[in-house]
Amino acid sequence: MTTPILYIGNKNYSSWSMRPWLALTWGAIAFEERVIPLGGMGYGKSKIADILAVSPSGRVPALHVGETVIWDSLAICEWAAEQAPSLWPADPLVRAVARSAAAEMHSGYAALRRDGSMNVRRRAGKRDWPEDTRADIARIDELWTHLRATYGTAGPYLFGQRSIVDAMFAPVCTRLRTYDVAVGAASQAYCDAIFADDAFRAWEAAAIAETWTLPQTDTL
Repeated sequence: MTTPILYIGNKNYSSWSMRPWLALTWGAIAFEERVIPLGGMGYGKSKIADILAVSPSGRVPALHVGETVIWDSLAICEWAAEQAPSLWPADPLVRAVARSAAAEMHSGYAALRRDGSMNVRRRAGKRDWPEDTRADIARIDELWTHLRATYGTAGPYLFGQRSIVDAMFAPVCTRLRTYDVAVGAASQAYCDAIFADDAFRAWEAAAIAETWTLPQTDTL
């Protein structure tokens, strides 16, 4: 099989790109990375020409495996888990819970996405969040605390060892840091484990080194 190609957006801004990048890296799956800068004509409308050329949705990430294109973050992570099964917990019921948590991240938290876009290198300080955003933050804190207490005793991640769930939630950790959001002790320890992870640190270093900026940022 030819080496898969992962097309991603700017590492400082593209939370959806970070997720499969971490999963592929944690799974020790060889892939080629190609960054397509976000912004310019068509941005925010899924009409950036360079992205449309590699992703039918007009969004990144997109993974090319030979002639096949996978254009959704969670779908790319699922493909990665088929190559590296350790990316999901081994126990079927625990794995189902992990999938539930990953799916909740994939489809939820619209208010936090709206008000707290990912900007890895930024430190914006505390904000007075709207009620629905506060509810999102409280739910995340509750979920992380529960998963760590119930399934995370074998290591510092949500299910002990690194998994797709952590890939899905890692960008949220950066949001909490960017906007100086206070969470419970278990959630903060979890974020600290993400920030100390070698793969995350490599992504973060690349994000800090990027030279382009977006005047207004949101997550794709």
